[in-house]
This record gives sequence, C-alpha cells and structure tokens, in this order.
Amino acid sequence: MRVKESPFKGKTGIRRVLNALGYSLDGLKAGWDNEAAFRQVSLLAIVGVIAALALPLPGWGTAVLIGSHVASVIVELLNSAVEAAVDHTSLEHHALAKRAKDLGSAAQLVCLVNLFAMWALVLWQVYGVK
Repeated sequence: MRVKESPFKGKTGIRRVLNALGYSLDGLKAGWDNEAAFRQVSLLAIVGVIAALALPLPGWGTAVLIGSHVASVIVELLNSAVEAAVDHTSLEHHALAKRAKDLGSAAQLVCLVNLFAMWALVLWQVYGVK
C-alpha cells in the first residue's frame, strides 16, 4: 500500500533548496514573532557569542561556547514546534499533551544547564587556578 505524501515533496534540485531555505526563514520569523522564550534564548546567544569572541579564549573554548549557544537555540525551536503541534491538535488538557510539552521544556532546561556548565568549565580552564 502506497502512503499518500505531501504534494510539496516532488520538488527537486535548486528549487527544493530554495523552498527549504524559505521555510526555514519563515520558521525563524515565526519563532521570533510568537515565542518569547525563543527571543530570550536568541538574545542570550547573541550576547554569549559576542562575549565568547571578545574574550581571549583558546579556539576550543570559543567553539564550545558558541556551539552550546547554538544548541540552545535549536532546542528552543524544537520545543516551540512541539508546543505548536500539540496546541494545534487540541487545546484541551490531556496527560499526553502535558507530557509532550514538559519533555520539550525539560530538553531546554538540560541544554541551558549544559550551556552554563560549559561557560563555567571554559572560564575555569582558561582563568582558574592552575
């Protein structure tokens, strides 16, 4: 049995790449316009990346910090996508909907704890007592 797929799946080549870029930019705009948490994590990432580039850190330290900030932005986008999909399905309270949203939130919490741990470890390795 053949599963019916989206009519948008037939695009190939450069048209597919351009469409995908447009959808991605739409997603970033939707995140910025509709999600306060995405704006907060993005602003934290901008400040963090600028600080990581401005501080006299070894390349590995700068890469770890920038990567950790980018990961946090990615996780927030995925968390927002889960919340939007759950809310689209139903706005009624349901244990599975709560679990899905809580798991997305927990993923972001773990990512932020990791981010702050990376800052602490990098700064300790570079400037701490030796």
